[in-house]
Amino acid sequence: MSLPDDEVEAQVHGWRLLAVLHARIEARLERVLEAEYELSVSEYGVLELLSRQEGYHLRMGQLATAMALSQSATTRLVNRLEDRGLLARHLCPTDRRGIYSEVAPAGFALLERARPAHNATLGEVLAEASLNPEMAHLVEAIGAAEAMPIAEPMASA
Repeated sequence: MSLPDDEVEAQVHGWRLLAVLHARIEARLERVLEAEYELSVSEYGVLELLSRQEGYHLRMGQLATAMALSQSATTRLVNRLEDRGLLARHLCPTDRRGIYSEVAPAGFALLERARPAHNATLGEVLAEASLNPEMAHLVEAIGAAEAMPIAEPMASA
């Protein structure tokens, strides 16, 4: 069953607003993180995600899924972080084919230094967006999502 044209247009408009908000947030975070910590948004995201996991690690496939990246993009990202001493990789003890990416002590230290700037920047962009009547409901939804528990990354096949 297809949706009426006005519902489709509302979905398209909502998607465009979400894409604009995402782009604004990512651009501002990228500038701050790169300038102050030499981290991309994706690199920060990997460190932050892994820091919340039991054992501070995930399999590469799980990391790719959680970060919404391809396997090859995830490998390149992990390689960059590993080259900087921020991540380490090791074999899964129960499945020798599985490789874990794990936050290294230097990664935790950098994440702790970068987190306040990241969070402040995110708050600033969201506060600015909340002043736009078309985006205010998206900012509210993001605020409501903060109270929800974060789902575990899906296991890779």
